[in-house]
Amino acid sequence: MKTKTVFVCQSCGQESSRWLGKCPGCGGWNSFVEETAALKPAQDSTRGLLNRMDAPVLLQDVAAGSEKRYVTGMSEFDRVMGGGVVVGSVTLIGGDPGIGKSTIALQMSCRLSEQGAKVLYVSGEESVAQTKMRADRIVRNPASSLYIVNQIDLNVIIEFINKLAPQVVVLDSIQVVYEPGLGSSPGTVSQVRECASLLTQLAKSRGIACFIIGHVTKEGTIAGPRVLEHIVDTVLYFEGERYSAYRVLRTTKNRFGSTNELGVFEMTSDGLMEVSNPSEIFLAERAQHATGSVVVPILEGTRPFLVEVQGLVSRSAFGMVRHKAQGFDANRLALLVAVLEKRLGIRLEDQDIFLNVVGGVRVEDPAADLSVAMAVASAFLDRPVDYNTVVLGEVGLSAEVRSVSHLPLRINEAEKLGFRKCLLPKNNLKASRMIKTKTLEIVPVATVKEAMDHLER
Repeated sequence: MKTKTVFVCQSCGQESSRWLGKCPGCGGWNSFVEETAALKPAQDSTRGLLNRMDAPVLLQDVAAGSEKRYVTGMSEFDRVMGGGVVVGSVTLIGGDPGIGKSTIALQMSCRLSEQGAKVLYVSGEESVAQTKMRADRIVRNPASSLYIVNQIDLNVIIEFINKLAPQVVVLDSIQVVYEPGLGSSPGTVSQVRECASLLTQLAKSRGIACFIIGHVTKEGTIAGPRVLEHIVDTVLYFEGERYSAYRVLRTTKNRFGSTNELGVFEMTSDGLMEVSNPSEIFLAERAQHATGSVVVPILEGTRPFLVEVQGLVSRSAFGMVRHKAQGFDANRLALLVAVLEKRLGIRLEDQDIFLNVVGGVRVEDPAADLSVAMAVASAFLDRPVDYNTVVLGEVGLSAEVRSVSHLPLRINEAEKLGFRKCLLPKNNLKASRMIKTKTLEIVPVATVKEAMDHLER
């Protein structure tokens, strides 16, 4: 058997015949690792057993139809997936250690098996007994169509799939599975890329819905080459503070649905429980008459919910000020601080500014700009925002408040939770008149200065 030694970048998969200090592909330092790759004869290749031999057809002759989906019954999970699990799709689930990746995968497997689907759960990190103990906590009576095996050899896993012919396969995790034909150890770029490629071909050729669990690096990205995310159909990230009970499932890629949906779960002793109304959870411990606290209705996909934005401003004890943001883009925070200094004359050049989005949610909606600016100004001026007021609007560099999208959904969510006043962009006034509100007062503002006039004195 022929062998060769190559150096492979563990960040992007770039190969080199010699060791390099800096990767020419991604620019990473000290990321090259020596790997021994074995070249297998073509007749022994596992790839040849998986390739389909379908002949090319004309696009106009292909019968169009909606894809078939398995509905798990977990509404939060189905929403993120775009309505259910598509037959023949490959989904990658990533997240920090201990965040709940294996729990949600096993819980989803139990739900699908209860509905009659044959599921194969491949656990490479836990024994069958350990997996059974976790399943007993999640579901009382596991269905008879859920199979569990502890295996890391990819060829053996493929044999099990061919023998059982399951409809759904869960692999936990891709970093511990290895292809014997490659000389590198499990978890390396070559192994991760090859195993994911073979599993994807198998899923597409057999019509199997495949879920792959992947570890993340300290930067928060999927461990292995970026090509891994390009191979699969859907990429899900399980986010949240490890010591917090709430978890957020977010999709960054979905070939069969929206990439803007978000699911909220609560980690309990009985597994992950769905949170049907996240707004009440995120606002449950909000303090009254606290400065720097503002509520904003954000939109994740088609789902609105309210989150609390907290700001804290204190005089810097060092020569360089600090701007720290948790759950919000730090560069966007610096821009909004500059707008407050230049356009409104608020002196923040010697102040440390801290911003926090309560609940571990990361806000990317531009409608949160005005609430962040008001939170910082409220903390600096020591003037609170009315407890029953929500604030939304995008802020421009001239301190103008720009319109936001899907205003009726945001306002209805605020009214449902008992808020009485809403500060919104003046350009959205026409749309707001179309909304029938019984208890919510609509206050349009054109600039950030007009919004600051509503701070309590």
